[in-house]
Amino acid sequence: MNALRNKVQLIGNLGMDPEVKSLDGGKKLAKMSIATNEIYKNANGEKVTETQWHNLIAWGKTAEIVEKFLKKGSEIAIEGKLLNRNYTDKEGIKRYVTEIEVSEVLMLDSKK
Repeated sequence: MNALRNKVQLIGNLGMDPEVKSLDGGKKLAKMSIATNEIYKNANGEKVTETQWHNLIAWGKTAEIVEKFLKKGSEIAIEGKLLNRNYTDKEGIKRYVTEIEVSEVLMLDSKK
């Protein structure tokens, strides 16, 4: 059961081109967002699509793959873990951020 602790799996579409930074020592960090859709019928029988946005980060080799192959709109499956952090902004307000640190990425777009 230990393998199930803090594990996230999502399928969705990238909402932006990945932002990739090279850090000291040559390590890369990629930041992106993914949209997941849930479709259901409401009480009136109307089809409703609810979209959730998730912030993703990827490090090292995974960031390099993301940078090379993914772009806005790409359909992907990811696996990773949830990370929570906080910071104080310029106005002194404490902000909270939840991100998914991606360990695996699978490209689902058909080859062109």
